[in-house]
Amino acid sequence: MMKQQSHQSQADNSDEIDLGKLFGILLDAKWWIIITTFIFAVGGIAFALLSTPIYKADALIQIEEKSSGGISSMVGDMGELFSSESSATTEIEIIKSRMILGETVDKFNLTTVTSPNYFPFTGKGFARLSSDVNRISISRFTIPGYAEAFAHTIKIVDHDEGTYQLIRDDERVILEGKVGSLASSDEYSIFVAGFESKTGFEFSIGKRSKLEAIEWLKSSLSLSEQGKQTGILKLSFEGEDKQLISEILDHISQIYFLQNVKRNSAEAEKSLSFLEGHLPGIKSQLTTFEDTLNNYRQENESIDLGLEAQSTLKVMVELEAQLNELTFKESEISQRFTKDHPAYKSLLDKRETLLGEKERLNKQVQKLPKTQREVLRMTRDVEVNQQIYIQLLNKVQELSIIKAGTVGNVRILDDAQAYSRAVKPKKPLIVVLATLLGGMLSVAFVFVKAAFHRGVESPDQIEQIGLPVYAAVPKSDLQIELTNRFKVKRRKTKGTQSLLAESNPADLSVEALRGLRTSLHFAMLEAKNNVLMISGPAPGIGKSFISTNFAAVAAKTGQKVLLIDADMRKGYLQQSFGMEWDNGLSDILSNTDEFSKVIKTTTVENLDIITRGQVPPNPSELLMHSRFAQLLEWASKEYDLVIVDTPPVLAVTDPSIVGAFAGTTLMVARYGQNTIKEIEVARNRFEQSGIEVKGVIFNAIEKKASSSYGYGYYNYSYSSDKK
Repeated sequence: MMKQQSHQSQADNSDEIDLGKLFGILLDAKWWIIITTFIFAVGGIAFALLSTPIYKADALIQIEEKSSGGISSMVGDMGELFSSESSATTEIEIIKSRMILGETVDKFNLTTVTSPNYFPFTGKGFARLSSDVNRISISRFTIPGYAEAFAHTIKIVDHDEGTYQLIRDDERVILEGKVGSLASSDEYSIFVAGFESKTGFEFSIGKRSKLEAIEWLKSSLSLSEQGKQTGILKLSFEGEDKQLISEILDHISQIYFLQNVKRNSAEAEKSLSFLEGHLPGIKSQLTTFEDTLNNYRQENESIDLGLEAQSTLKVMVELEAQLNELTFKESEISQRFTKDHPAYKSLLDKRETLLGEKERLNKQVQKLPKTQREVLRMTRDVEVNQQIYIQLLNKVQELSIIKAGTVGNVRILDDAQAYSRAVKPKKPLIVVLATLLGGMLSVAFVFVKAAFHRGVESPDQIEQIGLPVYAAVPKSDLQIELTNRFKVKRRKTKGTQSLLAESNPADLSVEALRGLRTSLHFAMLEAKNNVLMISGPAPGIGKSFISTNFAAVAAKTGQKVLLIDADMRKGYLQQSFGMEWDNGLSDILSNTDEFSKVIKTTTVENLDIITRGQVPPNPSELLMHSRFAQLLEWASKEYDLVIVDTPPVLAVTDPSIVGAFAGTTLMVARYGQNTIKEIEVARNRFEQSGIEVKGVIFNAIEKKASSSYGYGYYNYSYSSDKK
């Protein structure tokens, strides 16, 4: 019950967030975080310096309210009903239309695309930083349709003479030309206006459709209204060449301005053409009416009308003028409204009233004598047509003045001008973001790694599963140095040893093994024999280091110690003593020679060793042979302490076989590498074979800020190498 509560407490505590541990994890990985952040910062600086600067040019245009005039003045007061102001949104769409941008594409030959051939990614940036300018200006470039699939290159042949070659991607020279002269063939033609480049430099050149060029202009062109309902538009254009973007934006502004003027003058021009076309007919009709009236008077000797007839004539002329004006207004209003509209109905009602008055006057005229009645009718026709003719003459003069004085309702307030500083990339922001990104990614990586890392970092974790920790062995930098030195020299020098207990007996790891010696002295008093088996859950945990150095520490007390390498697959205990592996355990188990023949004396007093020998095809079967039990029985009598180093129990069954003959069994667990689950499974594996694990040797402990377990009397260096 107590054990179950301990496990439950541990599970509950594992769900809590330990801020101190999180801070310790960051502190342990400080160099990784610093280096990663530094690399990202350097990358951000390099990107900011090598990126192509993008400049911006802008212009300001005012859209004024259209003034009433031209043909709208001819409709009288009702013209206000039909006036409409062009919104900024409409004007923005007009500027972005193909009608405007298409002329700019033609002006600057934007269907031709050229670019210097630099080294990918970084070449352009280095060329700019070193002031290596490479530019070319193409005024004309035509190719046949089938050649659009090929890549074309312009190669500078001679900078001083201004000669070049047009080369296709199949290494075929298409044209050879000179700056300022048209180079052409049956299918190709090119005009190079100028270039700035060294001899041998190459430029890529290609064609794109006019629609693609217009879309490219749209993507780089930005339009917005300054404020709300101000009618002021701001045009912005971005690009690499400050001069080119200024010229492009200025041309767009001018083209828009000119089309606006042309559009406003078109109304007056159209009306003027209409009136000038009808004037001859009106004049001819007026002349006919005048001749008819004069002839009638001469024939009937009629001179003047009476006062009553003159008054009636005046009213009739005015009625005809009003009817003509209503007819003109109806032609205008019918284009905007239906006959059900109130304005249209009002016009029709007014016409009906005037027609009624005209009918009344016609009846009154019928009461006059025939001669006066005819003279009145003819005089009316003359005066009405004369009035119409004079009105049209006045409108022709008015429209001519309007056409000559049309300036449009668009005004360019600010011409296009590029800023001296690049708007992109924002170098300080890029460096800051890159640095922050590096820091965040490194911290995230550290936390994710820590979340998936379940290695044991405290003896308390091992003891919570019921296994006592007999010794906590600190990580030794000297042992790492000795191991690396041995790997380098073992091919050149025989007899080189890498035993820490001999090289530096005062090392903290050796001192911890002395504590293990004391603890085991009392633990083995109740054991069935003096055989100690050292095993572990997995390889690479420093098990052989513990076995060899503990054997040396035990031998220094005067005990006679035998160290047996029972890992006949990959055992390497002989390396620590500068010996060879031949004539070892596998050899003595496979024949009937005396055991003493495989005993090798080491440089450590009172310490002998049996190496692994030849690698057998059946290590487990050899260990189950009675010869192995006889060997351990003989060694137990001849030596004060027998230490058997075995392979990992989770990898092979050898430790379970050896453990049956050993009086004491210890497991080695490595700091930060073995998990609690591995240790539990390894213990269960031994228990299934009837072997009791006395305890654990906690190896390679490091002093970390994230671990609550540490020693205050020694210092550690940070390293990931194994012992």
